Amino acid sequence: MLIYFFVIMLLKNSLLFVSVFFLINIHVCGQQKTENVILITLDGLRWQELFQGADPDIIGRKKDVDDVKETRARFWDNDPKVRRSMLFPFIWSTIAVEGQIYGNRELGNKVNVINRYWFSYPGYNELLTGASDKRIRSNARIRNPNQTILEFVNKQNDFKDKVAAFASWDVFHYIINSRAGIHINAGNDTVRSQRLSQREAYLNHLQQSSPSPWKATRFDKFTHQYALDYLKKNSPKLMLIAYGETDEFAHMGKYDAYLESARNTDEFIREIWNYVQTDETYRDKTTLIITTDHGRGAGKRSWKSHGIGRSGSNHTWIMVLGPDSQALGEVKDKQIYYNSQLARTIAAFLNLNFRDSSTAGDAIATALAR
Repeated sequence: MLIYFFVIMLLKNSLLFVSVFFLINIHVCGQQKTENVILITLDGLRWQELFQGADPDIIGRKKDVDDVKETRARFWDNDPKVRRSMLFPFIWSTIAVEGQIYGNRELGNKVNVINRYWFSYPGYNELLTGASDKRIRSNARIRNPNQTILEFVNKQNDFKDKVAAFASWDVFHYIINSRAGIHINAGNDTVRSQRLSQREAYLNHLQQSSPSPWKATRFDKFTHQYALDYLKKNSPKLMLIAYGETDEFAHMGKYDAYLESARNTDEFIREIWNYVQTDETYRDKTTLIITTDHGRGAGKRSWKSHGIGRSGSNHTWIMVLGPDSQALGEVKDKQIYYNSQLARTIAAFLNLNFRDSSTAGDAIATALAR
């Protein structure tokens, strides 16, 4: 304890004082409560919609919106703060009050990816490994040579067979790499069991009889229902839920469907959090981390795409909600955070030390500082 107070005194006048104080307080004084982490991703959701709601330059474009009147009625207000609450009611009524939201560039707070490709596979690799890999430069179905945080956690004695991933995009079978025996349900996967419940059998039937417009991505409602059922039945300690519709609808140039999907995902997140807070296994012992794999263009035409050369595609955002995170709301410090920091942040919440890569980003100190 003398060392503890000595370090605090040395850092008293330092900009690092607050972060170091809380990190030491958590680990030395044993106050950390998180035992479970649920990582949620919304593929390619722009920071603009998250923080400002529907884009005024796009919502009225008939090329991008089938029914402008109806879409404006659902998602438009002249006040950006009202608009964003219309689009994400749970996020702005709960996470913004009880948790933390990083990446509002209008406030000078930024979140970026470090990989230079600015699309999905490189983005998810960075997010899950904490580092960029030049070998991963396409969305091809190539098995990830890197160990993800999911695989690392699943190898630990207290977490064996307590890690799971559910994703709308089928490439997650390769991104995560199932060599560690992690439960993965992605793309058109169904529940496979010799003893299916009536609900599981019905979900399987619905998915198989509801063809998606995308070859590699199923509807998010199936990913969500499969994930929620697994959460209730198996109580994983680390879970990834990766929704994909926002990116798919954006590429199709369907802004109304993009907004509708974003709104639906907000409801999915609310449903997960409400379950977490009513279940004895998870209540007050679970942290949600929510983010995206990449940004996209900022213009009324460029919003549809992303990647190298598309300005804004490296701009992302992060949300944290849980018992060990202060209620900071919109984080206003003028700093740059990175998706590469999340792998070690997840590990820190689980009291693990993820050092798989010397280039991995450090844990976000303010996320861990209660």
